[in-house]
Amino acid sequence: MEVNNIQKALDRHWAASAEGDQVAEHEIYHDDAVCEYPQSGEVIHGRHNLQLLRSHHPGKPSGFMVRRMVGESELWVTEYVITYEGKPVYTVSIMQFRDGKVSHETQYFADPFDAPAWRAQWVERVV
Repeated sequence: MEVNNIQKALDRHWAASAEGDQVAEHEIYHDDAVCEYPQSGEVIHGRHNLQLLRSHHPGKPSGFMVRRMVGESELWVTEYVITYEGKPVYTVSIMQFRDGKVSHETQYFADPFDAPAWRAQWVERVV
């Protein structure tokens, strides 16, 4: 699949995720796709299970913003922020494509934290 086609598929996927469209969001996955959540040690097998898991999430997102999406060939990375109950969750999705659809995804989730004072002289604060 051409890079432009993958990027368009990802744009549709993330837009559907932001809108809460569970059907359109999961069209990008192979039926046998695997999704890993390394922080919790969970592995979800199959598009059907992934869609069911996400559709039963108790906290529906109130915001969704893609910060950056980069990729080449069959490997793509997206950084985005999901807002749950007013709290941002910084997320990284690593997707591996096979025949134009996602065959494997790994997602990392991180909560924001206060910047420590000791490094203030070397950083720029972006709020």
